[in-house]
Amino acid sequence: MRIWVDADACPKIVKEILYNAARKRLIEVTFVANQYLSVPNSPNIRFLKVKPGFDVADNEIVRRVVAGDLVITADIPLAQEILDKGGFALNPRGELYSLETIAAKVTLRDFYDTMRSSGLQTSGPPTITQSDRRQFANELDKILTKNSF
Repeated sequence: MRIWVDADACPKIVKEILYNAARKRLIEVTFVANQYLSVPNSPNIRFLKVKPGFDVADNEIVRRVVAGDLVITADIPLAQEILDKGGFALNPRGELYSLETIAAKVTLRDFYDTMRSSGLQTSGPPTITQSDRRQFANELDKILTKNSF
């Protein structure tokens, strides 16, 4: 299993949890972004810079992911593509996306996107809380424990 991170919008605290997991579990974690990201010097932690552009990082992650890999993302369409390839997708709040619920999440996301396009003002996602951080760390640990060889 490899971990791929949609790093452009990934919260700093989640990145720190992933750095620690890479070091402790000796698992490869690759942060993918279209702008430079400083990552710790470690043989298990990598940074992949992609060209600027809409969904370029997402498309690169989809291209490289194989069944059984884990992707960290809040991007619901990206999560759906990962699930379709047999991977796991976990959002920064610790919610593990599933094939059973992803279609409803895509529909809701598209609805809100349509509302925003028609001029409705919406706020962004709330700040990551301590509870979210714990939920993410716990879910990551469960996934890694269950899928370690």
